[in-house]
Amino acid sequence: MLTLTKSLFALMIGFIITTLFGLIMIPILKKIKLGQRISIYVESSHKKKQGTPTMGGLIFLIPTFITTLILLFMNKIEYSTNLLIVLFVMFGYALIGFLDDYISVKFKRNKGLTELQKLFLQFVVALVFYFLFLRAGGDSILKITFLNIEWNMGWFYGVFILFMLVGTSNAVNLTDGLDGLAGGLSAIAFIAFGLLSWGAGWLEGYQDIAIFCFVLVGSLMGFLVYNTNPAKVFMGDTGSLALGATLATIAILTSHELSLAVIGGVFLIETLSSIIQLISIKYFHKKIFLIAPLHHHFEKLGWSENDIVKLFWIVGFILGMLALIYGVWL
Repeated sequence: MLTLTKSLFALMIGFIITTLFGLIMIPILKKIKLGQRISIYVESSHKKKQGTPTMGGLIFLIPTFITTLILLFMNKIEYSTNLLIVLFVMFGYALIGFLDDYISVKFKRNKGLTELQKLFLQFVVALVFYFLFLRAGGDSILKITFLNIEWNMGWFYGVFILFMLVGTSNAVNLTDGLDGLAGGLSAIAFIAFGLLSWGAGWLEGYQDIAIFCFVLVGSLMGFLVYNTNPAKVFMGDTGSLALGATLATIAILTSHELSLAVIGGVFLIETLSSIIQLISIKYFHKKIFLIAPLHHHFEKLGWSENDIVKLFWIVGFILGMLALIYGVWL
């Protein structure tokens, strides 16, 4: 009961602070004219969204950081290297996303940082992650429990960390194409990882990481007050990159790397749809989907934005619960 109470309290605090913070931040983002530029590929259906403030990830990231720090100073949660890793990765990827968004808006183009610049910055974050991870006593073993396999990856585990961070952050970024879609799916995913973290009793700071997850869930719910259709603000790369990298970080720390593929199954499907489309066009000169990623394909089929988001949320919820049933119960 205490665990449930702590989780709900963390969620409630995150929600309240973010909802109030959004009232302050959205007018500021509008005033400094940080408007979203719409891709030419979906301009016809999303033209009305042109100019909607972006960088809205700050609305849930800043309250999450502040709430976590307040809980630390009040001794409601304890400092651990693992919690530091989570906060560092979230801050690092938020900064990368912020730079990407700012350059995009500043120079009025759809792309900000170059792919090489992004990869270099992500490599630096992964390197610090790996260093702190080893200092905290982490090992380089990838465990596949349902196959009873343990693979000691050695130094290659650092490359694996980079792959997880880059892959998941870009998957969430790809999914962030409809109002509320990435935010809602991320909230569902962090609920699942919050519960999985509560069960990782062998991990230093597992309770604090779980509480952090629920603070972030509450913050995302507060953000959705402004991000659901019609969105008053978009999270931008600032939010999506930070969310994806943080998901990957918690999956690695709790040894649920493969569970991430299920919990974040919708993110994975969205990414695969884009990859399949690119391969098909390049090598077979034909499209599999009307447009990729998958949520835009449904739009082209005539589905309403709200119906697509609700369907994807439901699928995400079912996948998250299936992963929990296996990871906690079976």
